[in-house]
Amino acid sequence: MSCADLDAGPHPLLERVEVLANDRVGAGVGLLALRAPRVAAAVAPGQFVHLRIATGSDFLLRRPFSVHRAHGETIEILYQVLGRGTRELADRARGDVMDAIGPLGRGWDVPESAGHVLLVAGGLGAAPLGMLAERLAARGVAVSVAQGAPCAERLVARELFESVARRVEVATDDGSAGEPGFVTLVSRRLLETERPDLVCVCGPEPMARAVAAQAAEAGVTCRVSLERLMACGIGACLSCVVTTTGGRKRACVDGPVFDAGEVCWDGAEVPPRH
Repeated sequence: MSCADLDAGPHPLLERVEVLANDRVGAGVGLLALRAPRVAAAVAPGQFVHLRIATGSDFLLRRPFSVHRAHGETIEILYQVLGRGTRELADRARGDVMDAIGPLGRGWDVPESAGHVLLVAGGLGAAPLGMLAERLAARGVAVSVAQGAPCAERLVARELFESVARRVEVATDDGSAGEPGFVTLVSRRLLETERPDLVCVCGPEPMARAVAAQAAEAGVTCRVSLERLMACGIGACLSCVVTTTGGRKRACVDGPVFDAGEVCWDGAEVPPRH
């Protein structure tokens, strides 16, 4: 499998999708399974879909969600209940129908030469890393995972990572699982001991920035998936800009995955909740 298999696929599709399951998998975290055969066949790791969750004036704008996994005709979305949109999403039940635009964005760029990849997930940052872990393992790439969360119940997708990765180490803020403290303690150690060819990171922006600095210090290429509130999802509205060394780029079409060395962290916007 070449690195092209992990890149963005064809043009985005508009598809009516059906809820197959909507389960609570952690404190305030849900796992939504959608029947979306066309999107499932086209999506690559790191890409996202734009969902119209409901109708009405509060839902004129779609909400972006990373695709956690895709298999057969199904896509899975991990989401945290934070605002009006995700509260409404948590109420969707089996058989409900909504529409989705996807797959959107540029996903993880993994060179063919990479033999070992370190994934660093902070909290719900596990969402866009699930399919990546599966696809890398399937192509014979060694996968190590550093995963952090506030508490053990928020270590979502841990079983998935443990099923495909050769090594998974966790950290929790309250010490209820793994190492007490931030995941950056684990990522630093794994960078030193595992010596990966590439680091892929998703989580709170201060965490991503810290891991990017660790990777730069170790001389390892690092990719980061950045969260932004996206109004249109197609690059027209400029609501999701990211400041880079190459200018201001749009997370919805130029990202959400960026080379960490190109991100101007001091100029990065604080991502709003949706």
